[in-house]
Amino acid sequence: MKTYTVAVLGATGAVGQAMIEILQERNFPVGQLIPLASARSAGKTIRFRNEEVTIQEASCDVFQGVDIVLGAAENDIAKAFAPAITAAGAIFVDNSSAFRMDPEVPLIVPEINPEDVKHHKGIIANPNCSTIITATAVNALNALSPIRTMTASTYQAVSGAGAGGPVELMEEVNALSRGEHYEPKVFSHQIAFNLIPQIGGETVDGYTSEEMKLQNEGRKIMHLPDLKVSCTCVRVPVVRSHSISVSMHFDRPITVREAQEVIASAPGCKLVDNLSAREYPMPLDTSDQDLVFVGRIRPDLTDPNGLCLWCCGDQVRKGAATNAIQIAELLIK
Repeated sequence: MKTYTVAVLGATGAVGQAMIEILQERNFPVGQLIPLASARSAGKTIRFRNEEVTIQEASCDVFQGVDIVLGAAENDIAKAFAPAITAAGAIFVDNSSAFRMDPEVPLIVPEINPEDVKHHKGIIANPNCSTIITATAVNALNALSPIRTMTASTYQAVSGAGAGGPVELMEEVNALSRGEHYEPKVFSHQIAFNLIPQIGGETVDGYTSEEMKLQNEGRKIMHLPDLKVSCTCVRVPVVRSHSISVSMHFDRPITVREAQEVIASAPGCKLVDNLSAREYPMPLDTSDQDLVFVGRIRPDLTDPNGLCLWCCGDQVRKGAATNAIQIAELLIK
């Protein structure tokens, strides 16, 4: 079997660590793993396939001989190293938002648009976590009738803000239980026992950068250039897994039974939809696995051509690391 030299840029972060774990889980044919991080992590080791692998400092000269680079770093780092990665002949699968809307860069969810991977020019973008989860949940419905508009609210776990998010939530809960004050550091307000209806900075008409991603990226992934999405993104005191409430409007009516049938057989989805039995997607059930759970499917009472649903998925895995490795699997096929 052919093997590949794989570098992970940002190997010590939550997504980078998950990428390394999932490479092992999915038996990706890694001949050599090169974990890359900042100078302060260089020289430390990580465990991969029962061996200790030394972390190297990321620099422009480390990509020679690398086949695939999995990016788990911030936009500025991705932009800084992308020229060196492509010049070395490696393919850059990047989890940052740096290249997502570049018309020359495919934006891929393998269950939806795997054919787009063939159009890459050395860089492939991994979509936003909530976009991946939502698009995976609704794509089978889009195949029945094109989605024209969506209204969505995302309920995003604190781990979506990085490793410090869950730490801050737990520290706040503990401090408040003792009657002590806790000054937030990661979030703009107290997150314990609270909701924060802002993720990202303001872009246009009161919408944040995070809220615009579902429309802009959804158009590209599902090949729906006229898709219109109104989205509200909310940070919630949940440790892991993002949840999304979606109302969709189609060219024709789609029955609840039709929707349940196609979602039940859609790749990457698990139908969990039995209200009377109190069975529906929840973050505790969707964490640490790769399926998007879909339920609460019901008619939209404001539109005869509309449906509503609720979906949940692990934003570190399917919403980031697993999706990137699935893209890498498309490349080696």
